Amino acid sequence: MFANLPPVTRALLIANGVVFLLQLALGDAALASFMLWPLDSGGSPYGVGGFLPWQLLTYGFMHGGFAHLLFNMLALLMFGAPIEHIWGQRRFLTFFLVCVGGAAVCQLAVGAWTMAQGAPPYPTVGASGGVFGLLLAYGMLFPHQRVMLLIPPIPMKARTLVIVYGAITLLLGFTGWQPGVAHFAHLGGMLFGWLLIRYWRGQPPFNRRGPPRPRRVH
Repeated sequence: MFANLPPVTRALLIANGVVFLLQLALGDAALASFMLWPLDSGGSPYGVGGFLPWQLLTYGFMHGGFAHLLFNMLALLMFGAPIEHIWGQRRFLTFFLVCVGGAAVCQLAVGAWTMAQGAPPYPTVGASGGVFGLLLAYGMLFPHQRVMLLIPPIPMKARTLVIVYGAITLLLGFTGWQPGVAHFAHLGGMLFGWLLIRYWRGQPPFNRRGPPRPRRVH
């Protein structure tokens, strides 16, 4: 099964697995400069000087534990492979990385706000921003495809799944009922994925201007 996966999906699965093994072997302190740190955080407990540009992508290949990694990789396998078959390697990889980077931008904004309220700086890791972007894309490409939730095991249409997950994530983000999870980064991945798909399709707010198409007069 793994050998039959499209190449980019397979490479992302391998990369995330390898990085997680490095985290276990080297410890968080050795890889802290690859986590996503807030802007102007003034350093970290690991001696890292705060935000660095490459963190916009590298944080998306690190995870906070095995369960975190497993959930994201199952979602990448479930939604990423069919999307890559439709879009091809280059567009799929571009989309995933844009969602990861977009999630980082949103998390930086949230981190700046929380620090302004007196909260200490904290790093963010995980591919969830990219995964939530893939979830959105799957719902847009296959809206009527029935998928099965893991917890609870309820079948529903892909479009419904996107709406349910988006609503729950938004609720958890505003209420703080699930601390320690970057809910607004997840939403940021969905937002930037939606914008990129709209751009590719030439839909608002990215209307493509060009010469008017000839019309037939009857």
